[in-house]
Amino acid sequence: MSLALVHSRAQVGVLAPPVIVEAHLANGLPALTLVGLPEAAVKESKDRVRSAILNSGLEFPARRITLNLAPADLPKDGGRFDLAIALGILAANGQMSPASLQDMECLGELALSGALRPVQGVLPAALAAREAGRALVVPRENAEEACLASGLIVYAVEHLLELVGHLNGQQPLSPYKANGLLLQSHPYPDLSEVQGQLAAKRALLVAAAGAHNLLFSGPPGTGKTLLASRLPGLLPPLDEREALEVAAIQSVASPVPLNSWPQRPFRHPHHSASGAALVGGGSRPQPGEITLAHHGVLFLDELPEFERRVLEVLREPLESGEIVIARAKDKIRFPARFQLVAAMNPCPCGYLGDPTGRCRCSPEQIQRYRNKLSGPLLDRIDLHLTVAREATALSTDSNHGESSATIAAQVAAARDIQQQRQGCANAFLDLPGLRTHCHLSTADAHWLEAACERLTLSLRAAHRLLKVARTLADLEQSQGIGRQHLAEALQYRPSTLC
Repeated sequence: MSLALVHSRAQVGVLAPPVIVEAHLANGLPALTLVGLPEAAVKESKDRVRSAILNSGLEFPARRITLNLAPADLPKDGGRFDLAIALGILAANGQMSPASLQDMECLGELALSGALRPVQGVLPAALAAREAGRALVVPRENAEEACLASGLIVYAVEHLLELVGHLNGQQPLSPYKANGLLLQSHPYPDLSEVQGQLAAKRALLVAAAGAHNLLFSGPPGTGKTLLASRLPGLLPPLDEREALEVAAIQSVASPVPLNSWPQRPFRHPHHSASGAALVGGGSRPQPGEITLAHHGVLFLDELPEFERRVLEVLREPLESGEIVIARAKDKIRFPARFQLVAAMNPCPCGYLGDPTGRCRCSPEQIQRYRNKLSGPLLDRIDLHLTVAREATALSTDSNHGESSATIAAQVAAARDIQQQRQGCANAFLDLPGLRTHCHLSTADAHWLEAACERLTLSLRAAHRLLKVARTLADLEQSQGIGRQHLAEALQYRPSTLC
């Protein structure tokens, strides 16, 4: 038979749409034509495939070969189709049965020797292959990653000849068994290592319990960065669905093995990062920091030092939990359900309000510094806290408070209450959910309205205040929101930053 079909997968954002490699051999002068919107790396695959087949001791047909990557309107890039193209040519030439390729999908880049090299984005392809009910053939370096899709039959191959022997029934391959190389966890820094800062630790507890965004403001050296780095250790472990989403993003974004799976990501971009680095982009859109922080923490230190236009791109993802990268021919949607933690100084020199009186900034300088942050962005941050300087104590045997494990247990209990009540963390409540689960008594509602008017809070800020109060009630395992919960939530909405 001179026609063969091989299943493979493209990479579009964090999705893996199906691609069928059609190989047809016809009489005529020897030639190889590749169609189906291939980009440069895919066009070069015909030369890699020819050398790989010949160097493997197999026959490369001296006929007119036409290769079609369907669907024709989907752009294809990278070397991920090399293996599928080689198998299509061999099957169309009669060196293996085309029927043996029906129930499997193939990914892998070929070396000139016929060896297989790893490719990026294997996990999304593995999840899609599992949904399609097919086995997946990948290079051995990608096999552990592909096995994260439980229930999928994975064949790990090092050389083209291995797979040809398997498909011809000469040397059958056994399905790859995962050995847990990627299931490595690295301990997070412990909260007990932070000296003092009881109010800041309380804010971290509230932020973790309700998935709220948090802003620390204070002089240099007060532990803002130290506190922020402890937040991931307070959050509940990822469930299977969340862990696979995080792993799929890492698989697409980086060729490095997933050596911290299944932990929550903690991203800490420098303040010189561009808008594209933060939200993603490029001619071939790639995920940015907010997507890499999906189901984790995005920490922005020295917040006013970021360019204002860069910070403004965070506004929509903070509300919607996703980012859409629009290009002339396509739109790529990336998930971005992250928890924002930011830190800033109160003024350019950093010492405004310090008891020593070291600040020499003029009111105009302070106002210009704070104007780098827009009101709409600050509105989307639930908790605002001023971190004061602690007394110097260098003793190593002092008790610095509760450990991360103790706080994490309180967070887990509060999150369980929220999941059973509404199916999500309090920070993600929509307006109907807010009305249902954040009900106030008539007296408390009037009291809160008066307080919001005095502080000139926007309606969005008032809704976020209610969510924080709901989290405070959950930490106390209280059925309703009381006046004390509203009062504490109001402390996290200073009028100077609203």
